[in-house]
Amino acid sequence: MIMTKNALITGLTSGIGLETANALAGKGFVVTGLIRDVEKGRNLQRTGKLAENIALIDCDLASLKSVEKTVQEVKKNFSNIDVLINNAGGIFTKRSITDDGFERTFAVNHLGHFALTIGLLDILKNCRARVINVSSEAHKYGKLNFEDLNAERKYSAMKVYGDGKLCNIYFTQELHRRFYSSGLSAFALHPGVVRTNFFSPFKGPLAWLIKLFSFLMINSKKGAQTSVYLATEANFEHQSGQYFKNKKIARISSVAQDKEAASRLWEVSTNILKKHDFKFSTNGN
Repeated sequence: MIMTKNALITGLTSGIGLETANALAGKGFVVTGLIRDVEKGRNLQRTGKLAENIALIDCDLASLKSVEKTVQEVKKNFSNIDVLINNAGGIFTKRSITDDGFERTFAVNHLGHFALTIGLLDILKNCRARVINVSSEAHKYGKLNFEDLNAERKYSAMKVYGDGKLCNIYFTQELHRRFYSSGLSAFALHPGVVRTNFFSPFKGPLAWLIKLFSFLMINSKKGAQTSVYLATEANFEHQSGQYFKNKKIARISSVAQDKEAASRLWEVSTNILKKHDFKFSTNGN
């Protein structure tokens, strides 16, 4: 009997998330989208832009309560998860703080995905799942200040976005280091500079520059290719812990090679979950 393969993906209502979800559904995966706006997802299905057989579950990555509720719903409905793609992300021109008290870029790009993954860790390990974290070459602009993760001293949208993408790589490395021996594999990737509405928050000269060089950008379907490749390539687990670009292992910044910083981010993130009474397995050490 052939087991159905289940894939969970965050942020599939536009861009590479939408293309990744449709591609995996076309390859026979049972795909479930974890998204902030379920009605938007249903509208995409009604208009034929999102495959109708993709299930949708509410998940606001900026809220630990919402993520915990999502974790419980997933656990109730799934006995196996083969692929988790932490795809959602955001860049915000103005600094804002979530209801949990965290700078929004850090919350959406890292903390929400950390909580989701750790909340599902037992299932992921038992199923020898692949966790795929969509990072970016923007990680090369990142360097975490653990004394100011909320960017209270100085806020730059591009800087905190780079920090968030650096967090994705650190998270991937720590997942590999801690759980590869338990059967879990983890990958990070750069999708390419994709022509989507991702840059729409920017106004003024930067928006003009982005528009000027948009001809150099790739479309969303091409941007999704590495995510789909990492989710579907057979016998690929030995590449766990690596960062990919164009379906090949790519170089990361020297800062991203800081094992102490990666371990510290894990500890800081775990302590945040504990302080907010987020329920997760103690094996997610």
